[in-house]
Amino acid sequence: MVNLKPLGDRVVVKPTPKEEVSKGGIVIPDTVREKPQEGEVLAVGPGRIDDNGKRIEPEVKVGDKVIYAKYAGTDIKEDDEELVILRDSDILAKRG
Repeated sequence: MVNLKPLGDRVVVKPTPKEEVSKGGIVIPDTVREKPQEGEVLAVGPGRIDDNGKRIEPEVKVGDKVIYAKYAGTDIKEDDEELVILRDSDILAKRG
């Protein structure tokens, strides 16, 4: 359970860890491993407010599996858990 409440159009995502072993059986060290680009939505902000004062809700909800831009968001650590806070617009697609 995450104790973060994102503001505006922000979303909290728990990245899905990449495999630590290649298909050939080689262990991939942390220094070479790519940053994850997909994960599960843990919390969603209320949405951004447009120029007319109307609130636009994010297109994702808690529990969605998403793919997001490679260098998007801010990495944080909450209760020994690696999380990413990013804007709704940085989410590229939903799985399933």
